[in-house]
Amino acid sequence: MAETLLDIKNLTKHFLLEKAMGRGSEPDVVRALDGVSFSIEAGETFGLVGESGCGKSTLGLTVLQLHRPTAGQIIFEDVDLATMSDNDLKPVRQRLQMIFQDPYASLDPRMTVGGIIQEPLDIHRVGSRDERRKQVIKLMDMVGLGSEFVDRYPHEFSGGQRQRIGIARAIALNPKLIICDEPVSALDVSIQVQVLNLLNDLQQELGLTYLFIAHNLAVVAHISDRIGVMYLGKLIELGPAALVTDNPKHPYTQSLLSAVPEIDKRRRKKRIQLTGDVPSPVNPPSGCRFHPRCPIAKPDCKENEPELKQDGSGHWVSCHYA
Repeated sequence: MAETLLDIKNLTKHFLLEKAMGRGSEPDVVRALDGVSFSIEAGETFGLVGESGCGKSTLGLTVLQLHRPTAGQIIFEDVDLATMSDNDLKPVRQRLQMIFQDPYASLDPRMTVGGIIQEPLDIHRVGSRDERRKQVIKLMDMVGLGSEFVDRYPHEFSGGQRQRIGIARAIALNPKLIICDEPVSALDVSIQVQVLNLLNDLQQELGLTYLFIAHNLAVVAHISDRIGVMYLGKLIELGPAALVTDNPKHPYTQSLLSAVPEIDKRRRKKRIQLTGDVPSPVNPPSGCRFHPRCPIAKPDCKENEPELKQDGSGHWVSCHYA
């Protein structure tokens, strides 16, 4: 049985918003995450998918402690990160890294590529200066960038090459878990495939574990071992990638899959059109949060919030009528 590397229990993150009018009034609360629980096993890729604003990127940043959680536990290698001070977190960050969505905004335009990749090694004082430089060259080769580019600046590279630089920086400290926050959404489709293949190759070579965050279910299905589907701060479906994509239980997951383009006419699904807008996380609906847009909603969906339950095959769903 595989070892559990990351165990998230009842993770909650609320942001306080000051009201635009009326000083002294109670601030609004944005419920970005509301009681999310799941685990990731060592060596697997866990895909997290959902619409923009559902809380998936907030979850990634909270796992890294770039956002401190409001409640819940984030147990990484048997230690709860939520209870650790910034000083205690520093050595843990060597084993917990991130690849950001925008491959240009995440790179310092004033630093050379060599300096960007070497920076984590400098911060954690890994090896001598010469050893760090040699490691930078090795990392650039691993991600498909020649050593002749080491002294160039980010603006001299294409989007795909910049993302490779970000990946090289993320693996520099030999981490155990990498959080991939929409790492290919800003790239052309042909370049997306190259980057996804690179991530697969590095996972096999270095024994990496990924939390892969995206809004494109087709991309997540391609790379993931298991998939979790989020809606308005809640995890509503979870299971092996093949089960979730071939036999989705939740109406929201079904609507996401129906929107995925399919070349083979025989496999095309009828498009499920959802009505209405996504409710505000400041004032989420009572009961099931999806009920205002759900095509199969019934009166009790408005009153009673469904639990995330397993059907016996490792497939979990939060729906009264799945």
